Amino acid sequence: MAALKEPVKMFIVQSLACFETPQQVVEAVKQEYKIEITRQQVALYDPTKVAGRNLSKKLKDLFHQKRKEFRENIEDIAIANKAFRLMELQKMYEDSGRNKRAKQNLLKQAFQETDGRVTKQEITGPNGGPIQQENKPSPQYTPEELAKLSAQELSRLAINGKL
Repeated sequence: MAALKEPVKMFIVQSLACFETPQQVVEAVKQEYKIEITRQQVALYDPTKVAGRNLSKKLKDLFHQKRKEFRENIEDIAIANKAFRLMELQKMYEDSGRNKRAKQNLLKQAFQETDGRVTKQEITGPNGGPIQQENKPSPQYTPEELAKLSAQELSRLAINGKL
């Protein structure tokens, strides 16, 4: 087992803090630093495992700080964003051609995303209470008042159910 320099140790700790598997870390270290290490060696840098119990305070602190940041910054992960997921589903739908089964599955998945079964949002009033609704009586218009309104204003009133 080769002795690792500080930057490599920090890379391993940060990778593990971001929930990468030991095998993924082994491959990343080989690609990034051209160093061959084992999964067992990687485990020595995970303070949540028995093998990592003797990790230095500096590296333990780095691990916990990086893990906290990783958990808090979900916005940095594109797939966690509903709009991104829907956009990707749209691309897949367009690429599925005449495959009706694939299209049906994609439509179902998009429906689940937008229906709230995947991500549910609840809207409440002040302090989590019910939303207060006001029942205002619809204004009454005389024929003379209606004659003075433009077609656009009449259309807006009709759409809003005030005519």
